[in-house]
Amino acid sequence: MTKRTKQSIWGLLLVLPSFLVLTFVVIVPIVLAINESFQNSAGEYSLEHYIYLFTDKVSVGNIVFTLKITLTSVVLVLLISYIMAIYLRFSSGLIVKWIQKMYMIPMFIPSVIASYGMINMYGNHGWLSRILLLFGSEALPKLIFDYKGLILANLWFNIPFTTMLLSSALAGIPNAVIESAKDVGASRVQLFLKFIVPLSYRTMLVAVTFIFMGIIGGFTAPYLIGPNSPQVLGVAMQQIFSVYQETQLASANAVFMFVLCSFMGYFYIRTMIKDDKSH
Repeated sequence: MTKRTKQSIWGLLLVLPSFLVLTFVVIVPIVLAINESFQNSAGEYSLEHYIYLFTDKVSVGNIVFTLKITLTSVVLVLLISYIMAIYLRFSSGLIVKWIQKMYMIPMFIPSVIASYGMINMYGNHGWLSRILLLFGSEALPKLIFDYKGLILANLWFNIPFTTMLLSSALAGIPNAVIESAKDVGASRVQLFLKFIVPLSYRTMLVAVTFIFMGIIGGFTAPYLIGPNSPQVLGVAMQQIFSVYQETQLASANAVFMFVLCSFMGYFYIRTMIKDDKSH
């Protein structure tokens, strides 16, 4: 047996435990869920659960609501995080130092505690309502148990991580590049569009992928502060499985969420491959 063959066998043995864990923890449950989603109550294969998923009024409303929440949150998180990352990269002073020390704190607060805090702060009888009441105002818009509450929660959970990713990308842009562009007369808009965005584009795609998958599969915050109807797919799937005990329909919901995330993953990988070939 040659040395190269021994190295190949040893490499396979090292990879085998991780592959087995991936197979039994991820791949096998996915296959079982897909198989179960195509079975009716009699155990026969059919498309009735997927037909119900896309024709039932409540189910369609949940899908539209989930996509609306996800896309709106992704855009807002990316916009706010990009502005904050640029400000932290190209500014200095006491405010910048304060933001750098504080903006990552939400990453270390469990989602259950953060959701409970939002209920106490923004609820109808929360601290904000009490403060406004002291000034003679009782008109507090409904934030919790509403669409706006979920947007607020998604911003809280995702802005710190996204800002951290984008800040790392922007930190890799040499100051010499920015200064050279300024010397030849580039405006701030030109600097942003022709230098900052292209040099942070890959990290931005990574951030969008993580935000999308994290929000569309979210459960804790939507369950605690989301509306009763419509619901995000994660909460709806849990109720279908535990309350109504329709496991096949719950599996169809899970497969649909997996397909949505797969499309996002495919778009990300395809973009990365194209970008690597262009270089």
